[in-house]
Amino acid sequence: MTRQIRVLVVEDEEAIRTGLIDVLVFHGYEADSAATGPEGLEKALTGKFELILLDIMLPGMDGYEICDRIRAVDRNQPIIMLTAKTSDDEIIQGLKLGADDYVAKPFSIQQLVLRIEAVLRRSQVGQEQARTLSIGNVEIDTENLSGLNGSEEIAFTKREIEVLSYLALNSERPVSREELLLKVWGYARGLDIETRTVDIHIAKLRRKIEADPKQPEKLITVRGAGYRIVMDG
Repeated sequence: MTRQIRVLVVEDEEAIRTGLIDVLVFHGYEADSAATGPEGLEKALTGKFELILLDIMLPGMDGYEICDRIRAVDRNQPIIMLTAKTSDDEIIQGLKLGADDYVAKPFSIQQLVLRIEAVLRRSQVGQEQARTLSIGNVEIDTENLSGLNGSEEIAFTKREIEVLSYLALNSERPVSREELLLKVWGYARGLDIETRTVDIHIAKLRRKIEADPKQPEKLITVRGAGYRIVMDG
């Protein structure tokens, strides 16, 4: 018998928490929950979950700290952050700490389920990945999620490495935002999902690999076509 996919819901608002559990169970998942930050962190670190739905505003410990502490011991755990905050800086903070995606409140159940399915599907998206990448003077160890920009050490998230690897495999052409959502994030083709996660990941990567992130020379925007990586120069 196949084990059900397990999802942890860390959310302090009881109505939202119980509603999410009902939705997850209805869609065939096994759901557990936590109402506080410390409880959520303990369950996240001791349980085996295929996905964590993590609210940002929590009593005792916020979602940012929980995400950071999960990533310190497990850099592959899928995490979707639930947030009422929608400014770029606030979303970037969650994604910078290693969240795979975010969902802004209020959200429709259909959109949330699509995001969940996409994140869970990412492990099934076949993709070559070189052991090392050289992008200009930046040397990246894709397996250890680390790199060197000259003498400066860089830490990457798994999703950032996946983005760079896919762009590197297709460096001869620009790659559209929609293609990245399909191939890297695992979204099904044609889904009408509003998310800025691709743009925010690109901005994060530019801060790590560019000499001047505001005038990128390695990870460039091709107007109307998407993003292209320049492997040399």
